[in-house]
Amino acid sequence: MSEAIHLTEYLFRRLREAGLQAVHGVPGDYNLLMMDYIVPAGLEWVGNCNELNAGYAADGYARVKGIGALVTTFGVGELSAINAIAGSYAEMAPVIHIVGTPKRAMQTRGAKLHHSVCSGKPSDFTMFTEMYSKITVAQENLWDAWTAPAQIDRLIRECIVQSRPVYLQVPADMITEPVPAAALSRPLDLTPPSNDPTTEQEVCDIIVERISNAKQPFILIDAGTSRYRLMSEADELVKITGFPTATTPFGKGIPDETLPNFHGIYSSVGEWTYVPYVESSDLIINIGPVHSNVNTSCFTTIPNPSVSIVFDQTSITIDGEVYNVYPKGVLRRVLDHLQDAMLSFWPYPNLPDPRSALKHISQASSAGALTQDIFFKRMSYFFHPGDIILTETGTASNGGRDFVFPQNVSMINSGVWLSIGYMLGAAQGVALAQRNMGSQGRTILFIGDGSFQVTAQELSTIIRKKLSLIIFVINNDGYTIERLIHGMDAEYNDIAMWRYLDSPSYFGAPSDDSYPVFTAKVKTWGELDGVLSRECFQRSPGLRMVELMMGVSDCTETLRLFLKMYAARKE
Repeated sequence: MSEAIHLTEYLFRRLREAGLQAVHGVPGDYNLLMMDYIVPAGLEWVGNCNELNAGYAADGYARVKGIGALVTTFGVGELSAINAIAGSYAEMAPVIHIVGTPKRAMQTRGAKLHHSVCSGKPSDFTMFTEMYSKITVAQENLWDAWTAPAQIDRLIRECIVQSRPVYLQVPADMITEPVPAAALSRPLDLTPPSNDPTTEQEVCDIIVERISNAKQPFILIDAGTSRYRLMSEADELVKITGFPTATTPFGKGIPDETLPNFHGIYSSVGEWTYVPYVESSDLIINIGPVHSNVNTSCFTTIPNPSVSIVFDQTSITIDGEVYNVYPKGVLRRVLDHLQDAMLSFWPYPNLPDPRSALKHISQASSAGALTQDIFFKRMSYFFHPGDIILTETGTASNGGRDFVFPQNVSMINSGVWLSIGYMLGAAQGVALAQRNMGSQGRTILFIGDGSFQVTAQELSTIIRKKLSLIIFVINNDGYTIERLIHGMDAEYNDIAMWRYLDSPSYFGAPSDDSYPVFTAKVKTWGELDGVLSRECFQRSPGLRMVELMMGVSDCTETLRLFLKMYAARKE
């Protein structure tokens, strides 16, 4: 190894060491030289159609791969991406945003440069950093080559350990600055923080006692379970205890839904609700809670804190008392203690069984029109182990709550940020992450027509990168969820009626067989069955796109009830 390497080489090689295999973004004059170091570091460059889409794609990639990255230019580029990064912050996705900035001397003297607000003040070059400080957990500006390697290492660690975005500025004249090559021989420290063993054991003992004495227990798994890397522990806890288990809408797809003690989504609206059981429970184990209004049925399903054990990112709360310990080590100790315990709590009567419920889906004639109440339940039979399902904000996200998954199927939805258009960009990142990991699972996206129109350009990136993706576009002629909230016939909820199935051709799909493309428009159950039953549709590589024609006001009954509750409670 030579004595010195360029700073940007160090940056991208460190990211590769952290598990990253692809970098999303958009080139710009302040980051162009930086781009030359991406591929030599063993990373794939994914040029996106705009910075917002790049941020969405990096977020989706990060949720699968454990870290994502995007590169933008200063000012116009980073502000174009800021909505995506805010979503990564709100929903805990580990994304590193790398911004190419003007040369240090130009910044120091407040030069009136393009992409700035051109006031002639040095603050022109710090104002965007201040904005990003509100939506990232750590920020660094590589101003000094001597400290830069440590700054990079710190950012990568904070990104992964905290599972939230970080922000890195690289001035144009720092890109080729030499740094010691020997710094790469020191492994990145990505080990999670640990607890004091004595305290950890004390908390473990309290939890084991509560579990052992529980008469009517309940386990509720939320999105933080995956963000805090507690999935294997949570899954083992569900299996060992046999306690009745559910997820929040945001946590769907985390536990094994084939277990007999799994009872679907915990909600106060819908076909199967069991709020009385939970409200009378003497022990609720709540893992990774995210108590947004959408995720808690307008705050009606937040567990009673006086009987809850809550596993958060950096603490555990037991019956209202907070213990400042990291949950992973405590959970491992609890599981070790429970291995020999004689626990037998299930099955419980009168709790829903999602698997048996599938057997009672309403029958529809093959010539009948598609309806969302039936569609999402029926799609459960289409999923295979290894699949990753994405449901866009709106009717698709709500309908996805009716899915019943086989083992090893995960789901990406939105429980906090709800930025429409996110899922198409995210699907590009997810499909790439699946390919990077050698997964045989499929990436399957359910998206409304209105959301598709927000980020439609990213279909061209999917095609250019020859990614395998199944897209179900729900064409209900506009913003149906907004119509249901207010303005059913209002013009502001209308959109143009695109020819969606022509879009692969327009966005550059090859006419030969080098990248297979399948499209179909479906209006009836018979037509849908005809598409889904094709072996080539189920397993072929390439792009498979189905346009589902549904009613303008059609939605699941669960969504209708939720929106009624939302309208009654909003202040």
